Amino acid sequence: MNMLETVLYEISHLFLIPVLILILLSLAYAFFALGSFCIEGGLRRYGRYQSPLLQSRVALDDLELQVMKRLELLRVVSRSTPMLGLIATMIPMGPALLALTQSDAKTIGENLVVAFSAVILSLLSASITFFILTIKRRWLLEDLRTIEKQQGVS
Repeated sequence: MNMLETVLYEISHLFLIPVLILILLSLAYAFFALGSFCIEGGLRRYGRYQSPLLQSRVALDDLELQVMKRLELLRVVSRSTPMLGLIATMIPMGPALLALTQSDAKTIGENLVVAFSAVILSLLSASITFFILTIKRRWLLEDLRTIEKQQGVS
């Protein structure tokens, strides 16, 4: 490899660990959000859920902003985690392809395990958070609509 290619490779390889950490954090958040979602869903099903929006005494425009804030992290995780998975897949593919040219099956296997594990976990995280985001958006919009009706806004 020439100098530029080596520098590019080294820089991209520096991002593997931070990207893997972000994927693990996204997965942990997805499972935390899933637990919260299940609890809220159970409470809503049995009519025991008290929406913070319904208890809030702020203007309707501010409530819309609160809805956006409540959904923001779910949206960011569901949209950015697949990209992180792609990054975590592509970084180990370079060394795997290089090892393929040298018939080094062990190195190929090690790099492919990292690549495919990362993409699987990132897609799992994104799927969970997207599912939750979709339903929570509806719930929050229903709460917002209830407030609009109480305030006489159509």
